[in-house]
Amino acid sequence: MNPFLTTHGPDHLRKPLPVALLLSVILITSYLTATKGIVATLAVLVLPLVAMYVGALFVNPRIGIITILIFNFFVLGIGRYIPMTWGLLMDGIMVLMYLSLFFKAFKIKVPWSRASSQLTLLVSVWFGYAVLQIVNPEAVSVAAWFYAMRGLALYQWLFVPLVFILFNKHKDLHVFFIIWGVLSFMATLKGMQQLIFGVDKWEQAWLDAGGDVTHILFGKLRIFSFYSDAGQFGASQGHTGVVFGILALFAKNRKFQLFCGVVAMAGLIGMMISGTRGAIAVPAMGGVMFILVRKHMPSIIMGVLMGIGVFVFFKYTTIGNDNDQIRRMRTAFDPNDASLEMRRINQEKLRGYLATRPLGGGIGSTGNWGKRFSPNTFLANTATDSWFVAVWADTGVVGLYLHLFILFFILVTGAYNVMYKIRDVWLKGQITALVCGMAGIMLASYGNGVFGQFPTCILMYTGMVFMFIAPKMDRKILEEKGLLENEEAIEKKALAA
Repeated sequence: MNPFLTTHGPDHLRKPLPVALLLSVILITSYLTATKGIVATLAVLVLPLVAMYVGALFVNPRIGIITILIFNFFVLGIGRYIPMTWGLLMDGIMVLMYLSLFFKAFKIKVPWSRASSQLTLLVSVWFGYAVLQIVNPEAVSVAAWFYAMRGLALYQWLFVPLVFILFNKHKDLHVFFIIWGVLSFMATLKGMQQLIFGVDKWEQAWLDAGGDVTHILFGKLRIFSFYSDAGQFGASQGHTGVVFGILALFAKNRKFQLFCGVVAMAGLIGMMISGTRGAIAVPAMGGVMFILVRKHMPSIIMGVLMGIGVFVFFKYTTIGNDNDQIRRMRTAFDPNDASLEMRRINQEKLRGYLATRPLGGGIGSTGNWGKRFSPNTFLANTATDSWFVAVWADTGVVGLYLHLFILFFILVTGAYNVMYKIRDVWLKGQITALVCGMAGIMLASYGNGVFGQFPTCILMYTGMVFMFIAPKMDRKILEEKGLLENEEAIEKKALAA
């Protein structure tokens, strides 16, 4: 090809239209920089990257799953550095994935049937109940309902079918654990940085704006890393400690086993330095669940002895009381703790208020959304301090029972699959870890509002899907190993005999 006849990039600048576009971009960027500051300039520069990302997402919607799994660790903490409603970005990515699947359906057959599951039905029922809460006569703010409903039901309803369709292979489960482990390890490193060197100026500004009320107790900082708060950080890291501790027990690959062991230790360290007392419920309940699903007497005996040892250490000794984190954890075992007594008083108030309100006070009536949109109401000024108490106050006893039924159905299904359906040892270990982690988070959610917050909610929803598809994955693994054919042949011989 003659190089003198080839059009190169600079040659386009000889034409008026490209020159006009380039000058327009320069003038707009200059104007925004002068009037809006550097943030507006960065937004203009990022736009081409956003366009490239959206194009890639439409070509391969699975990219959206990976993005959500990564970004959900930072989505709330990043607001301290760049003030913005970052949670809406999660909504947008999920909607874009559905749009990409819709347009792909014109060209290829999209396997929507993969999302046909009891889990999809359950989350749809829960979302339907949340939508009906719009007409709750006690609700005082539609805006509060919109913001609060997203974490309560919308993300679950949107994300679960997407995982069924796009992220359903055994290798995807491995990718899920890698992302989770790496980012949780980074969270503990960030937490250690806050503990040893202190917070940065943006985090200090967040503390000065009101975060210090709950995060500086007796002159000591409760570590929150890049999460929304110390409660979420502690529970999430306890969740990581349980899941990756169990994975380390089952892993056959030495490198991955070492990875899981390091992440588990980092998770438990993060839980301790967070100063979140309720987070100890995660490894406690996770350990109990592990004993139950294992059906292994030595494990049961060892687990019981370890549980007794931990209880005695915190309840009946003063060992380690010179350590702020251990001393705060120990107060969780004190039935006369002032914080625990205040929670009881608040729950008694709520019990009286909700006695004649079976549908609750409306989604978004409690917590931060209640204070923002209906600050003068009873529910906005009564602390719930718990995910389940918040669900009870917002959706009533009807909503609470429905929510608990759905969660226990999912947990029992996962445990049943582990105990009676999954035969591949490594897959059994992976699903066991997810089941035990979910049990721990459910118990911790009675003491803190952790279940519906990032990153715990996305990790839980992804884990739920794998609990339900595990039997199909197990069958495929056995087929690949040639073990399923051998079993079927043995069964045929037995029937023939």
